[in-house]
Amino acid sequence: METLGFLIDGFAVALAPENLIFGLLGAILGTLIGALPGLGPANGVAILIPLAFTLGLRPETALIMLTAVYAGAMYGGRISSILLNIPGDEPAMMTCLDGYPMARNGKAAEALAISAIASFVGSLIATIGLILLAPILADFALTFGPAEYFALFLLAFATLGGITGKNPIKTVVAASLGLMIATMGIDNTGVQRYTFGVLELYEGVDFIIAIVGLFAISELLTFIENRAGKGHETIKVNKLSLKWSDIRAVLPSSIRGGILGFIAGVLPGAGASLGSFIGYTMEKKVIGSKGSFGEGDPRGVAAPEAGNNGASSGALVPMLTLGVPGSGTTAVLLALLISLNVTPGPLMFTQNADIVWGVIAALLIGNFLLLILNIPLVGIFVKLLSVPPMYLLPIVTMIAFVGIYSISNTTFDLYFMTAFGVAGYILRKLEIPLVPIILGLLLGPEMEKNLRHALDISDGDWTILWNSGLAIGLWIFAAVGLILPYIVGPVLRRRMRAANIESAGSD
Repeated sequence: METLGFLIDGFAVALAPENLIFGLLGAILGTLIGALPGLGPANGVAILIPLAFTLGLRPETALIMLTAVYAGAMYGGRISSILLNIPGDEPAMMTCLDGYPMARNGKAAEALAISAIASFVGSLIATIGLILLAPILADFALTFGPAEYFALFLLAFATLGGITGKNPIKTVVAASLGLMIATMGIDNTGVQRYTFGVLELYEGVDFIIAIVGLFAISELLTFIENRAGKGHETIKVNKLSLKWSDIRAVLPSSIRGGILGFIAGVLPGAGASLGSFIGYTMEKKVIGSKGSFGEGDPRGVAAPEAGNNGASSGALVPMLTLGVPGSGTTAVLLALLISLNVTPGPLMFTQNADIVWGVIAALLIGNFLLLILNIPLVGIFVKLLSVPPMYLLPIVTMIAFVGIYSISNTTFDLYFMTAFGVAGYILRKLEIPLVPIILGLLLGPEMEKNLRHALDISDGDWTILWNSGLAIGLWIFAAVGLILPYIVGPVLRRRMRAANIESAGSD
């Protein structure tokens, strides 16, 4: 009953006119960003963070808008997958397998509608799971001491391989870079570290500047390099002729995919890619020879879409309850919270209950808004794919620069952001993932603070770090999390590539 009361209070926050308007704006912008191949939700949220500061939004309004951008981008990623056979981001890759054949068979509108309905079902299941699980996990996290929190942060770094899916050595290098950047400034003993006499570095590196530079600016540079010029020619979208029987046929697939996706999202480091993959492969096994997977089976569209949207909402559970992001996009949202002086973690459910439950209620409302938007307005979103990037990029760049300047009113931050952007572009060329850098930058200060606190309590005795059953359990999970992604990850990627090759061969 207590949870229900908090949720009702959350609806009061989410239904405030300002929050409702910006939630709707975020859903529309997120869908547009998700439709553009390659941008993805993490870059979309990073690009629009400065807009929240430029408009002077309250913390709950800013978080509602950018969470809606996140959800909208997950919806929008299916558009280019179905019409271009180019996934908007990695989790949308599995949608190509049956979505594009459906479009080739003259059923593009049906494929887009089914994917929107499946996305709605997956997100709805995950949001209900978030409502039920998050308070329990937050209460459990209140038993954590500094040693347990240090082990938890270590677990977050250990599972980075699952989030990035990259070379383990490069992931470690990236995380180390993030931790090094996090130590810049004056520490709590008054010692200057890596400031190089630059006054602006005394307070450390601003999360938002680093994130907008590494994600947004570097993505713009990559976008210019790879896709500057003409837009994409898409398959013509036919008139929608979806029947209730068609929807009923894919509902079980959507429900199964949503549940599996939520579980994958809650697990540290698993992510939406795993959610979409297990949703598709499980559905293929359940249906068996009765299906026509790879040839345009609607259930092959519904299952991965429900899976990746379920995982995206599930990834909010560890971020809100433990302060540990479960995906690249939730790492960006975590930075937003910290920049707004809101401390994510178990105490957030008591100290900032209006923000937490307002966001959860907004997710429920946003799912219905996205469903309403994505079926009748899909033609407008599709037309965006044919717009040359040369018209879109200046607008995105302007938002980033104006937003950053509005935060501190200093040109140093603009130069700093540009430097991060160039560095991010170079790191992308070297195939070094950016998410571990951001995670190191975000969690580094808290990790150091808890380590210092634990050693102060134990008078310098390092054994305090593994002196409780909970801490030992977290260390074990960290060890498993460090090894498992590099065993399962290559197998997962090989199977995803094999599935794509098989689908391409059947075309």
